Amino acid sequence: MTSNLITKPQLNAPTVEKLDNGLTVIVEQMPIEAINLNVWLNVGSTRETDEINGMAHFLEHIVFKGTPSLKMGEFEHLIEERGAVTNAATSQDYTHYYITTAPKDFAELAPLQLDVALNPSIEDEAFEREKLVVLEEIRRSEDNPSKRTFYRSMETCFETLPYRRPVLGPASVIANMRSQQMRDFHASWYQPQSMTVVAVGNLPETQLIDIIAKAASETKADTNIVETNYRQERQQNSRSLAAEPAFKEIVRREYTDENLQQARLVMMWRVPGMMELEATYALDVLSAILGQGKVSRLFRDLREERGLVSQIGVSNMTQTYQGVFYISARLPAANISAVETAVAEHLQTICTAGVSEPEIARIRTQVANRFVFASERPSDRANLYGYYYSQLQSLTPALNYPDRVRTVTAEDLQAAAQKYLDPHAYGVVVMKPA
Repeated sequence: MTSNLITKPQLNAPTVEKLDNGLTVIVEQMPIEAINLNVWLNVGSTRETDEINGMAHFLEHIVFKGTPSLKMGEFEHLIEERGAVTNAATSQDYTHYYITTAPKDFAELAPLQLDVALNPSIEDEAFEREKLVVLEEIRRSEDNPSKRTFYRSMETCFETLPYRRPVLGPASVIANMRSQQMRDFHASWYQPQSMTVVAVGNLPETQLIDIIAKAASETKADTNIVETNYRQERQQNSRSLAAEPAFKEIVRREYTDENLQQARLVMMWRVPGMMELEATYALDVLSAILGQGKVSRLFRDLREERGLVSQIGVSNMTQTYQGVFYISARLPAANISAVETAVAEHLQTICTAGVSEPEIARIRTQVANRFVFASERPSDRANLYGYYYSQLQSLTPALNYPDRVRTVTAEDLQAAAQKYLDPHAYGVVVMKPA
């Protein structure tokens, strides 16, 4: 195995190890009486074809339904009787599982987490029972106005990239899914070479690595044949996931939603993602300037001063293959046109006049400090390391993010707005009450 310590870190000093079976292990000792173990897999709904859309999320459910060495429910029982907690999440770009436990229990519980991820039984009966649970989750999500708005927005923003599909998948696909399809999907993607295991907490780093390495060596980890398939699938998948061009005009979709009390307005621009990371820092700062916090431009103007919206926010969603600059507002339907025009005018002002240095300084500090403050707990750091390494195979962007944001200049912001945030070309979704 090889080992290296991240040099001159700006935030923390984790150790990265690559095990012989391809598993990446990241550890950091932290003087808090807890340990968070995060298992990150470089697979989410972007890896799925339309025929199995929703598989990654469905599989996240099934891994907890038993392994050859753990009966159904035994994993949760062993976790809970020690006062530990566990959960999981699936996105378009990744799936991750985690437990938080006392240091004294880590050596016993960490192998269980790896076991459920790598060795799920995926039995037919459990598969069919859990299918009903997933179908109910889909139904609830479709009944949620905020989620419906988001789904419509992603469908409008992307024409070909799988970000246009919901992570949960459509009910019609899930209903017809077969357990053997899931076993094949698991065999292709849930392999050590596509996993990053992170442990942060109060045990020596060498001990954390030894526990994880021993647990990994006792799993199936038969990678020879599967590794070839994995590489071929990943190469083919990556070739097909090219970023889409910027909007050339305003692409508008309008819907009526009988469950809404107020209208929703969403404006979107296709922007760089993790594959063009350097371009994202200025966009992060611009999103804060425009719509994060009570002194942001859109909040002050459209809510506080003109009263046109009840809520407005901006986020720069940095997904792996392509990001989305996302502005969303809740507002009376009569104000939609005025708010859309006002947002475009704010963007035009930044494109032509730029941003003042005092405003930039405040926002740079705000964005960087939020990042630091969100890295204080073991789970925060484990998530940070796992996310960046699983996506980029590097921790440098995670460790250097605050300093990179602090170097963003007025010229950088104006250039980013001019290049990516055209006030005359974007996607827009309007959801009106019936």
